[in-house]
Order: sequence, then C-alpha cells, then structure tokens
Amino acid sequence: MTKLEQIERLRERANVTYDEAKAALEAADGDLLEAIIYLERQGKVNPPQGGGFHSTAGTSSFEEQEGQDEQRRESGADTFMQTLDRIGKFCAKVIKRANNTTFEVLKDNESKVRFPVTVLALLVIFAPHITLPLILIGLFFGFHYRFVGVGFSDL
Repeated sequence: MTKLEQIERLRERANVTYDEAKAALEAADGDLLEAIIYLERQGKVNPPQGGGFHSTAGTSSFEEQEGQDEQRRESGADTFMQTLDRIGKFCAKVIKRANNTTFEVLKDNESKVRFPVTVLALLVIFAPHITLPLILIGLFFGFHYRFVGVGFSDL
C-alpha cells in the first residue's frame, strides 16, 4: 500500500485532515494501527466504546450471527466437523465390511489360503508389483479366487 493510500485510509477512519494523517503516519513509522492510536492519544479520534471492543459499521451483532448460524444448521448445511464425522463413519463401515469379507484362493475346489479383503487391499496398494503378477500367474496354474462373506453367494 502506498503512502498516499495509507493517508487516505487513515483520513477515512479517523476523520482528520491530510496534514494530521500524514503527521500521525510519520510518527508511527507508517504503521496504520499505531497512527490511529497516536491520534487517539492526542484526542483527535474518539476511542471505541465498551472497553476496547469495537465492531465496524455494517457488521451484525453477536446475537444476529448466532441466529444466522442456527438457520444454517436447520437448513441442512453441514459444518466442517459434521462432514469429517460422516466421512469417518463411512470409512469405519467400509473397513469393518472388508474385515468381515475374505479373499479365498482355491485349487481343485480345495481352499488353500483365506485372508481378509483388507489385507488384499493393502497388498495391492503397497506391493502391486508382487501381488498382481502372483494373482495372474496363479490363474495359469489352475488357482481360482473368490470372495466369501455377507452379500456374496457361491457361484
């Protein structure tokens, strides 16, 4: 922000002349807040009422903001924490379902290996260069694969 813009801004906020605003900014080394405090100490600007709490014109009161927040909650707009909670519950449900479902490796209709789908997913994510070729090679050697759990039927 240029010096002229700072002077203009200080003039608008403090309702002082250009000379007074320029002198206050020079005394405050270009710091706008310090310049306002400087003008308050000189008695050229009235300090805010209410022990230092100040709200600018055009903003609503605390009670009005609380009412707006309540309306947003009632209208179905989610807060960030509610969204995180829903995502967390969904992830927990998916993990629980994956732990209750097993991946089974069969040879001649005899089960050779069974492990939770969660383990399979982790293997595919962290070691795909080993897991996927083993599954493909197993198909060539007569292995069959199936998922066993709630919602899956034997085909």
